[in-house]
Amino acid sequence: MPNLKLFTSESVTEGHPDKMCDQISDAILDEILKNDPRGRVAVETLVTNGVCMVAGEVTTKTYVDIPKIARSVIKGIGYTDAKYGFQWETSGVVVAIKEQSGDIAMGVDSFVKGRGGEIVKEDLENLGAGDQGLMFGLATDETKELMPLPIVLAHKLTQRLAAVRKKGIVKGLRPDGKSQVTVEYNGDKPKRVHTVLIAAQHDPEVDSSKLKDEIFKHVIKYVIPKKLLDKKTRILVNSTGRFVIGGPQGDTGLTGRKIIVDTYGGAGRHGGGCFSGKDPSKVDRSGSYMARYVAKNLVAAGLAKKIEVQIAYAIGVPEPLSVRVDTFGTSRFSDDKIVDITRQVFDLRPGMIIKNLSLRRPIYRQVAAYGHFGRNDLKLPWEKIDKVKEIRRLIKKK
Repeated sequence: MPNLKLFTSESVTEGHPDKMCDQISDAILDEILKNDPRGRVAVETLVTNGVCMVAGEVTTKTYVDIPKIARSVIKGIGYTDAKYGFQWETSGVVVAIKEQSGDIAMGVDSFVKGRGGEIVKEDLENLGAGDQGLMFGLATDETKELMPLPIVLAHKLTQRLAAVRKKGIVKGLRPDGKSQVTVEYNGDKPKRVHTVLIAAQHDPEVDSSKLKDEIFKHVIKYVIPKKLLDKKTRILVNSTGRFVIGGPQGDTGLTGRKIIVDTYGGAGRHGGGCFSGKDPSKVDRSGSYMARYVAKNLVAAGLAKKIEVQIAYAIGVPEPLSVRVDTFGTSRFSDDKIVDITRQVFDLRPGMIIKNLSLRRPIYRQVAAYGHFGRNDLKLPWEKIDKVKEIRRLIKKK
């Protein structure tokens, strides 16, 4: 008997107000890291009708023009017309930035100083975690990206929705938009796409029926593999019938409010911490990237069909408090054996994560929309599968 079940994930376009904030925060981080790789950044952005506010803690030896960066991001996303309710030149930008707390810095600084008090070098091996917390990483063999299928399709739909807007393939679109994909599984194997939902912001004069036809043709059929669509697949485009007022005019945006979109579409657990606007000393970001790196290599090595990795940290402490794996019954090896191999192959100390994944680089704006994981269109260090041979060698000894 078939064991049918449904699972749904969503994505949003780069013009969604929450995603605008993530991109602005990460653009600021990237600009600081260009000239100050050791800069400490924890930046939040808020956008609402006519206003963009940037606040947070920054400790750096370089200077960045935050209003200029924010406006550049807003322009690049496509808010170039006052008719959209938000415009890159005329919207206000408010900045409220202070230095990182000395109490926090004390826990994560690991500098070796000379006789005169000057910094000689940084001891990354003993760099403490920037905060307490728990991070999760997930990998599954159901797609070539080693990601759950619903979130892969949802991201591709929003990417394509943005592309047809920018290229003029579908006329009358505006920057805001969402997708949602429900996949029907038979057991753990994707069988078909059950439902596709697209919300696409548009000009007021656009014919809704024509828009639905064009989005089906140029977005949905373009992205969803033909073998996954059938006559029973439900297609919903702008299900309320109209989506003119959107972006920051329609909904206030805030950094870190799309953490499930950023990760695995709800298919895995989440520790609660967002990524965007945080430098890699914050384990919310670096620890989550490492957990994905571990999980992906373990699945690629064939230890399980699906693996979730949890890592927990205490502020100021280099070694993780705990490491856990869950193979969901898809491995012939015990979870304890896989944890043991993980600890042998991967250095999970925050400073060594930063070093081994080369995280002090301006690489973050590019993942602030359309997901941080499974991005085969980008060369991301945490998406490498370069530990497969070592993992296979060690598992043979067990």
